[in-house]
Amino acid sequence: MSGTSAGASTPMSGTFRGTWTVLITPFTEGGAAVDLPGLQRLVEFQIAEGIDGLIPLGSTGEFLSVSREERTAIVETVVRTAAKRVPVYIGTGAEDTREVVRASREAEALGADGVMIIPPFYAVPTEDELFHHYKTVSDAIGIPVMVYNNPATANVDMRPETLARLSTIPNCTSVKESTLEVTRVRDIIALCGDRMEVFAGVLGYESAWLGAVGWVAVCSNIVPRLSRDMFAAAAQEHDQAKALALYRRLAPLLPYVGGPRYVSGTKAGFRLMGMPMGAPRPPRLPLPVAEERELAQVLQGMGVLPARAAAAE
Repeated sequence: MSGTSAGASTPMSGTFRGTWTVLITPFTEGGAAVDLPGLQRLVEFQIAEGIDGLIPLGSTGEFLSVSREERTAIVETVVRTAAKRVPVYIGTGAEDTREVVRASREAEALGADGVMIIPPFYAVPTEDELFHHYKTVSDAIGIPVMVYNNPATANVDMRPETLARLSTIPNCTSVKESTLEVTRVRDIIALCGDRMEVFAGVLGYESAWLGAVGWVAVCSNIVPRLSRDMFAAAAQEHDQAKALALYRRLAPLLPYVGGPRYVSGTKAGFRLMGMPMGAPRPPRLPLPVAEERELAQVLQGMGVLPARAAAAE
């Protein structure tokens, strides 16, 4: 699919909101291959626990550590398993605009509902280059684009003013805002209006009160229902007491699924839960033993693990 008419015909994302899990990628022993049956089980677990959407091949999915053939298999598996029960966006970020176009077209052809695109992370593009990059991809596909702002990893900070410009591209209908400046949610909404919906990338609880309609979460890999209920209580029910109580229950987990060990911490959590997803691929290493013991205690305190399981670690 190509041409500007494809992007121009795409409506606002509308019902695409709520808590979405940016999925880990399960690997077999030693990281030799993607564990596709494990990925199927993960998708079924997420849907059974009430998650609102799924995003494979984001940062948490180790998208830079899989081959092109593995990418295709991951997309096919998630889309097929989800079977339109929840929307699926695919992470298609890359350094080369042509590769982003290729991966995004493939995602659309395989049945994805949209794509999430982090900007080129080595070239450090200017605002004009960013606009050209996203417009080129948008013009090539007919599904929505979630712009992904994560300056800590992309070396590019797309501030609200830049996002306002990108929001004039018809397919760029949402943004995953992953800075720690929660007031950006307010500013993006003020500048973009209804052209671009805001998904929190880190500050799910805080962003909900400023108008974020969704949360792309890492913690929801392990605790999808708790994560979903917390964000829904804030963003949809506007019940501060309920939302805050759920957030306080969730908060002890966040250091283990955020920061530099977010992939290894999430995979360690699954192992502790009896749902092994393999170790990360190098250069990432498994969570250190001492931190895994701490994580076991956190999961026990949250009621995710029984006391005897945590004590055994």
